[in-house]
Amino acid sequence: MIIDVHTHTFPDALAATTIPMLEQKSHTRSWSDGTAKGLMDSMKAAGVDCSVVLPVATAPRQVVHINDRAAQVNERFAETGICSLGSMHPDFPDYRQELARLAEMGFRGIKLHPVYQGVAFDDIRTLRVLERAAELGLVVLSHGGLDVGFPGVEQVSPAMVRRALDQVGDIPLIMAHMGGWRNWDQVEQLLADTKVCLDTSYALGQVDALDDGFYGPEDLPMMGEEQFVRMVRTFGYQRILFGTDSPWKGQKESVAQIRALPLSEEEKTAILGGNAQRVLNLPERG
Repeated sequence: MIIDVHTHTFPDALAATTIPMLEQKSHTRSWSDGTAKGLMDSMKAAGVDCSVVLPVATAPRQVVHINDRAAQVNERFAETGICSLGSMHPDFPDYRQELARLAEMGFRGIKLHPVYQGVAFDDIRTLRVLERAAELGLVVLSHGGLDVGFPGVEQVSPAMVRRALDQVGDIPLIMAHMGGWRNWDQVEQLLADTKVCLDTSYALGQVDALDDGFYGPEDLPMMGEEQFVRMVRTFGYQRILFGTDSPWKGQKESVAQIRALPLSEEEKTAILGGNAQRVLNLPERG
């Protein structure tokens, strides 16, 4: 069973304008049209059994609407193979009640994106969300490191994550992009002795830059295979979850990258799906 824990979709009407806007902002290309159908087509081609959608509330006023829509996505899971985490913005005033509502509806966790949300990971506003989510048994999956769309903006460095964990304890936490995009040396140094899990999204391979001259092939190096394998062994393969950041990376290509690594079949099987099933306790498809 292959589970992609890091994907994004948009309502059809929004995807048509949002994907081109994000492509221009990041100077990178999308691998699909950003719709649920586009993700389902990608899953079929890649042999992915389940994709987890990570909605991001970029403003507090969006939280309830996004979570209501995410609940509708989860109602169709048996048909689509797509499930959704909830979303929370650190400035949402009724965060305690809304997180409880998500837990009551059966959500497995929430997504945070400190860069898009403009609140640092070690800010008290984020810490209180982390603590409340942990109380309710909700996993937090957060963007980690820099973001290609916000050059130089630092809101969720490995040092910030470590400071947060020192205050809230070893909560159920998945850090995207192998712990911190383009901060991988610091991830190894600061987070290996915690219980943090890492997802593999947007870490291996190459950045798919637009042909607009903004980025050259040397401008945005991704993680090398040697470091990736070393981190799998340092953190323990049980803490590594397969993710792609679809539509910003191809699922078929990302599965092939994992399968080609010099890891054991046991390690690959766990990374590609077993670990996600255990950590997120995902529902079975009927």
